[in-house]
Formats: sequence, structure tokens, C-alpha cells
Amino acid sequence: MNREPAVAGSFYPSDPKLLHIILNQYINDCESVAKVPKALIVPHAGYIYSGSVAASAYSRLKKARNSITRVVIIGPSHHVAFRGLALSKAQSFITPLGSVIVDQKASETIATFPFVNYNEQAHMFEHSVEVHLPFLQEMLDSFEIIPIVAGDASPEQVSQVIDALWGGDETLIVISSDLSHYHDYATARKQDKTTSAIIEKLHYENLETESACGKVPISGLLKLAREKSLRVKTIDLRNSGDTAGDKNRVVGYGAYVIE
Repeated sequence: MNREPAVAGSFYPSDPKLLHIILNQYINDCESVAKVPKALIVPHAGYIYSGSVAASAYSRLKKARNSITRVVIIGPSHHVAFRGLALSKAQSFITPLGSVIVDQKASETIATFPFVNYNEQAHMFEHSVEVHLPFLQEMLDSFEIIPIVAGDASPEQVSQVIDALWGGDETLIVISSDLSHYHDYATARKQDKTTSAIIEKLHYENLETESACGKVPISGLLKLAREKSLRVKTIDLRNSGDTAGDKNRVVGYGAYVIE
């Protein structure tokens, strides 16, 4: 069983050649940084809105093309309400750039947690995991994924799962989240700046639900980062008013790295 793309042709191009060109443009517009991050927090909107912001983080994987072979991706659920964290039994996730194998062994390991379950419905139409796959396919040679959709879960639960999958240099953690939704441009900038400060200080307890749609997975990562004495750095902070024009009702996007 494969998980077919749900938002190819809407959130990003379905034509592989065009997709490749667009990804290259986003990545090449970003500065190249020597240090490879351990974890990323990146937005998951349509590429015309948040692709350039996401690329600011993904461009930092240039020197990890052969070293990162496993990627844990945790995104929020936009379509299905459930408790805990959802795995998929799909053998691979398909994008216009090809198929990405799911690390079933790793999935089985975390499925032993009582709050982690297999839930295909949670994955079927969900874009919060899918939109990151083409970026990863563009940046990495050969890798497997552990795709996780987060429902109603505590920071403790999410941090336990991330810690269990933390691994070494071969493993990258990707947390999928946009920031504020549907404020005017000035209000969004102010709110997102506050949210970014909270993220950088690892004060996950102060994150509001309306601060970030991926509050659940972000909180779990920040909790673990605090326990491991790691630092989070803001790489890019913009909104759809900066990228797609309309400033009356915008969505905020931030890119963050843990190195």
C-alpha cells in the first residue's frame, strides 16, 4: 500500500520538471550555511505562500545530502480529530518526484506507546507532512521517513516519541507548522514576533493554540530541546502578505533550526 499525493497540483506543482525547477529556485535563493541542523520547524502552506520560508531551513541540508538517511516528520491534523499521534502502514509516500519509503521498523518501535496508533484516515488528505517531501527529495539522496500526524497530544507525549527516534547524525527531525492565521498584516507581524521569541526561549508552556497550528508538535520538540540544553534559532519570519501580496488577511510563516 502506498500513500498517494493529496495536494500535488494545488499546494505545489504536479509536473515533476516544474516542481524541480521551483524547488531549485527557492533553495538557490537562500544562503548556504555550513552547519547541518538536527531539527527544523518549517511551514506547510502552498509553495507560493511559504515555499521560500521553508527553503531557508531546507537549504541548510546541502552538506547532509549523503549523511541524513532518516527523517521524522510530525505535522498537525487539519481534517480528522483524534487523540494521540497517528502513524501510517503505507510502504511509501508518493510525490511527483518519486516514492519515499516509510521506515516501518521505526514506526513499529514508537507504536508501542499507548498514545501512538495507526490511522490511515489521518494521513489520507493531510498536507502538513506531504508538502515537505519534495523539499527533502531535492536535498537528500536516499532517505526513509517516519510520517506522523499529531492529534490531541501533550508535549510530554510528543517529546517521548521524538526522543525515541532522535538517533544520530543520520536522523533529521522536521516539525511542520504555520504561525498566526487570518489577521491583518501588522497584527500578524506582532503576534508572530512574540511567538518566535517564545520558540527561541523554549517556553512551550506559553504557546497559544492560535499562535501556531502545529502547537502540539512544536511543544514536544521544544520540551525535548530544553531537556537536552539545545538552542532554537529563527532563520526566517514572514507571512503571506510578504510572499503572495494580500495584506488584509494573512497567515504567518516561520523557519527555525536546532543545530
